[in-house]
Amino acid sequence: MIQLKPLRHIVRSQEEELSTGDDGIPREREKDLLLDLPHALVVSGVRRCGKSTLLRQLQKKVGGCFFNFEDPRIAGFELRDFSRLEEALEQEHGRHDQYFFDEIQVVPRWELFVRSLLDRKRHVVITGSNASLLSKELGTRLTGRHLRYELFPFSFAEFLTFTGREPGTGAFDHYLREGGFPEYLAAKTPEILRELLNDVVVRDVAVRYGIRNVRKLREMALFLITNVGKEFSYTSLKKTFDLGSTNSAVSFISFFEDSYLLFTVPRFAYSLKRQLINPKKAYAIDTGLATVVSAAFSPDKGRMLENLAFLGLRRRYQDIFYFRERGECDFLVKEGARITQAVQVCWEVDEDTSPREIGGLVEALETVGLREGLILTYDQEDVLRVGGKTVRLMPLWKWLLGTGDTKKPPRRAKRSNR
Repeated sequence: MIQLKPLRHIVRSQEEELSTGDDGIPREREKDLLLDLPHALVVSGVRRCGKSTLLRQLQKKVGGCFFNFEDPRIAGFELRDFSRLEEALEQEHGRHDQYFFDEIQVVPRWELFVRSLLDRKRHVVITGSNASLLSKELGTRLTGRHLRYELFPFSFAEFLTFTGREPGTGAFDHYLREGGFPEYLAAKTPEILRELLNDVVVRDVAVRYGIRNVRKLREMALFLITNVGKEFSYTSLKKTFDLGSTNSAVSFISFFEDSYLLFTVPRFAYSLKRQLINPKKAYAIDTGLATVVSAAFSPDKGRMLENLAFLGLRRRYQDIFYFRERGECDFLVKEGARITQAVQVCWEVDEDTSPREIGGLVEALETVGLREGLILTYDQEDVLRVGGKTVRLMPLWKWLLGTGDTKKPPRRAKRSNR
């Protein structure tokens, strides 16, 4: 049990830190947060991606009460302490209708308190670093009364704002290599990203799920991040890391996804059963993280380009597949019951890569019944007609910014001006 007086002191202390801390840059996701709805708004995402900063920005913008539950001074905080916390917040800030709670999921049964606030017509915004934990508790306690928003490390547009760079291949080179974690971009210290990986593996996975063999857990995370865009199966992971069963591999992957460390992409098939048993691919949450932790392996810049393209798609869509039959296409996007986009990623389309990259894309287009596909490149831009299909080439950095020219007449592919 935590007494009212120390709680008031912690509330004041956090408020002082809030008023003197860096406000950060505006996030693209902020405009999607509908603060006046009678729902709990849940912002989830990987550690250190800016959730707390976004929460502070919102609190400064609209007022209300802010509290960070990862404060070590409230170790042992439990359900019955919420009533005293609410009293402390009211005594320090007056009565408010807006509550902003950072990493609230560390408190067991927190959802009961949030539900009580919603019942009293209060507005609540919360953050959390574990998608599965939040989803489970929200699903059982707040069904129909919450909206979920995912926050990623900086997009390319946010990276440009944060660093003050102008759009172009020069800035894109830095973004491809450094990624979008704010603290790393500010300090340029690789240890920040290594420690982030360790925190996710140990605190968000091993401790939370009671996994004792942390070494194998870390080795699997490093393996998958180092091999982004390559196929894997649960059976192969079981053998590679000498796990007791494939169920262990399935669980480890699920834990990594829940903590937003990486994402898996299934192979496309019209049969759900085939989708489940086919090999998958993995992509990292951030190319800067992948570059730093894979430094000894000299990460393939083509793979990093593909990873960045995936993240651009994943920010917009939930259902993403890869295609492999005679040829291969990197991504198919599903919206509702239909495949709506086919996207290939290639550093450069030339005489050597053209048959493979364009051929795989065209095969995918024919299979899913689309007339047009996209190839995201480093800096090529063109429109081609191949086998009755339209194939557009666009620099990835322009696509990320939504500035690519897709209306050019068909002509031979060539490099664009930088």
